Amino acid sequence: MDIPQLAIIIPCYNEELCIAKTVEQLFVVIDNLISKNKIKDSSYIYLIDDGSKDKTWNIIEKLHNSDQRVKGLKFITNFGNQKAIIAGLEGVRNIGCDCVVSIDADLQQDEWAIEKFIDEYMKGADIVSGIRNNRKTDSFFKKTTALMFYKTMNILGAKIPPNHSDYRLVSKRALDILELYPEKSLFLRGFFNEVGLKTAYVNFDVKPRMAGESKFNFMSLMALALNGITSYSVVPLRLVAVLGFIMALFGFVAGVETIIEKLIWNTSPNGWATSIILSCVFGGTQLFCLGLIGEYVGQVFREVKARPRYLKDIELK
Repeated sequence: MDIPQLAIIIPCYNEELCIAKTVEQLFVVIDNLISKNKIKDSSYIYLIDDGSKDKTWNIIEKLHNSDQRVKGLKFITNFGNQKAIIAGLEGVRNIGCDCVVSIDADLQQDEWAIEKFIDEYMKGADIVSGIRNNRKTDSFFKKTTALMFYKTMNILGAKIPPNHSDYRLVSKRALDILELYPEKSLFLRGFFNEVGLKTAYVNFDVKPRMAGESKFNFMSLMALALNGITSYSVVPLRLVAVLGFIMALFGFVAGVETIIEKLIWNTSPNGWATSIILSCVFGGTQLFCLGLIGEYVGQVFREVKARPRYLKDIELK
């Protein structure tokens, strides 16, 4: 196998404090790999500005003007991290590359692990997924919710490795297959684990942020989790059906018991507090089930509208 042309994609949202240093450090990694004859000297970096409100795009333009190995894409508005990564994957496929690595703009992920990614690619892997060694940099709440998410996804049938991230390498073959998936809310971690191509794993350490603050908050992470669950499993819908049957059966049994008490023992049913509690429990359960079904209906609604995943403003090639 010939040495590959590597593209590195970086989704950016309000990253003016660190993007120049990130690009500088990644070129150190690229030049090191070129000197070792592991990648071609035509390898490049592709930055996606996800509708930043600061000077991120101005910095990207300056980097491009000073080094043509820096390429970029600017969204008209913010479409989200997953859409930015997809845009990057589609962008480098159109420009041309043999493989592509996606990495965060804050460079918390160990950039030197890219060499291990390339080594696995040269062994024949079409997808090389980065696995965090630990979650020391996360808060207790984020660690707990992340663990719950991965366990839930595995129970529901989407076999995603724990501590898996969007730090990964994918081959040109994987990019060609990605082009066949037109869905608007594509969950990349599920897609790359489901597609069936030869996959390898590389462990990496997580560093403190170079500058700025994380753009992921509880709501954005919750939205990502819901998208992952509703995109890759119908098990929750089946659980709703089972739960509805159990509730109906319980109601039927309670009704029979009440009739027996009245006709045989001639006693009136009591326990108003219990009745109120059960009404609240059943009412809450029904609302939860309706909300869950609503998430699936929302997914269908977004797909039926067939709106574009993102809108380009400017592209630098």
